[in-house]
Amino acid sequence: MYPILTAIILLINAFFFSPAKPKPEKWISLFDGKTTKGWHSYKETKAGDAWKVEDGTLHLDAAAKKANPALKGGDLVTDASFENFHLKLEWRISPKGNSGIIFFVQDNPAKFDNVWFTGPEMQVLDTDGHNDGKIYKHKAGDLYDLIAASSIVTKPVGEWNLAEIIADHGKLHFKLNGIDIVSTTYGDDNWKSLIAGSKFKDMPDFGKVFSGHVSLQDHGDDVWYRNIVIKNL
Repeated sequence: MYPILTAIILLINAFFFSPAKPKPEKWISLFDGKTTKGWHSYKETKAGDAWKVEDGTLHLDAAAKKANPALKGGDLVTDASFENFHLKLEWRISPKGNSGIIFFVQDNPAKFDNVWFTGPEMQVLDTDGHNDGKIYKHKAGDLYDLIAASSIVTKPVGEWNLAEIIADHGKLHFKLNGIDIVSTTYGDDNWKSLIAGSKFKDMPDFGKVFSGHVSLQDHGDDVWYRNIVIKNL
């Protein structure tokens, strides 16, 4: 066969018959900045009234909750469930405040009393002002009670921090303000060893299922979240 004809046939085959490249997944907004659509408080069908939408943020109004016991908050949970994902959001904590970003949550109140019975957590904290900041593996950015962040990169209390959680087929990474701070695996013997040495060791279902909901923790302190997006991997 003539070389030119062969080249033409190869080009035609490449154009018409080569497998299509998969399109990259798009970022999905989990918070529209105006409503709590897509979220509910754990054990409830909607977001508790103490979770207020203000100026494009989700704000747990702890002061209002304390002043009015009838005002419910609760750990906020996504309606949707995720398996392999890249989560990005910004958080701002109050002085001496505590909260957390919990993932792989099993939304089953009949079986689990709290979201942290099943889901690991990236700690959200005023590390300098809260007592947990004195505890190893409890500082802001830590994989709570499992792995300490490699560095403290939080901004001064009251300023916004960009958090990222990447769970990708057995590999887990945390980033805070653009810095890699935690890198580990999940589901393997190392993961089981981390749990066995933590406060979760007596919770038989903690960190066992690697698909679940994202939760923003109500720890009784004012906290704000915004620009919450996720990408399926």
